[in-house]
Amino acid sequence: MGSLRRALALVVLFVSFAGVAEGQEKAKVGVLKLSSSAVLFAGVEKGFFKEYGVEPELVYFQAAAPIATALAAGQIDVGATGLTAALYNIVLGGEKLWIVADKGREWPGYPLTAIIVQKDLWEGGAIKSVADLKGKRIGVTQLGSTFHYHLGNVLEKHGFSLSDVKVVPLQAMPTVLEALKGKQVDAIALAQPFPARAEADGFGKILAWGGDLFPYQTATIFYSHKFASDRARAVNFMKGYVKASRYYHDAVLVQKDGRIAPGAHYDEVLSITAKYTGASPAVVRVGFPYQDRNGRLWTADIEKQMTWWQTHGFMKSVIPLKQIVDASFLEAAVRTVPE
Repeated sequence: MGSLRRALALVVLFVSFAGVAEGQEKAKVGVLKLSSSAVLFAGVEKGFFKEYGVEPELVYFQAAAPIATALAAGQIDVGATGLTAALYNIVLGGEKLWIVADKGREWPGYPLTAIIVQKDLWEGGAIKSVADLKGKRIGVTQLGSTFHYHLGNVLEKHGFSLSDVKVVPLQAMPTVLEALKGKQVDAIALAQPFPARAEADGFGKILAWGGDLFPYQTATIFYSHKFASDRARAVNFMKGYVKASRYYHDAVLVQKDGRIAPGAHYDEVLSITAKYTGASPAVVRVGFPYQDRNGRLWTADIEKQMTWWQTHGFMKSVIPLKQIVDASFLEAAVRTVPE
């Protein structure tokens, strides 16, 4: 009889642990080690996602486009990165995924992407403005990337085009930075903390910040079709994200008289971002990218981006917004999460 009780106890224990494991199933989130991922880093570190029953497992990538590919292949549940031509083309190819929330914008006064030039070229007077980039070799991660899009629009705004420079795709962000350091390219386009790191290490000079030249919705949270289909779980993820977004915004984005007025949790967000990106606090402190306090998208700009990619031969057609954007997960979370 004692043996039977012990056996039953073991079965109950096994079932209990199985239930806990199932309840703690992680959502795999594809992410880059950039300051624009600070909201996610803070949400994980502070337990905001766990509070709503979802635990993100951060899966790190070296460029944005592979995140969209991994999402389509079912290797991750959530993408947290820039809007690329690859992502749009995956949807055009028949794959279902949903852009659901803001994760960072190029915005005036908030550092995200920078055009960084060789320090020697800056000091020698060869490159002092965007106009001086004409004929130069400019490194980006990949063709079709956010950096490619940003560069193209900045050049067009200044009266010339991508055909007036030599765009050099180098695949990964650390490789792009090393190419500038090794003087294999004249300039690069990269996001924080890489620009500040190039200046701190003495080989790069920030020519301009992207948001001051060309504001746009650069990064988003997007869901795989499978993850979005489990609506309760998808909304719960957004609840954690909304809480993290408000926490981030109030800590590091509030301005007073045109300058950042650090909030009560500024140093904590700074420390968390430095920990997850591997950059020093001094480098991270250069600036945090802007995003909407509640994580709401600049939806109209997404359509504008697709039109640009189509015009430049990277997309066959523009996707109707209702087939790629779904703000309902976010809005459900915003209504639920208390201030």
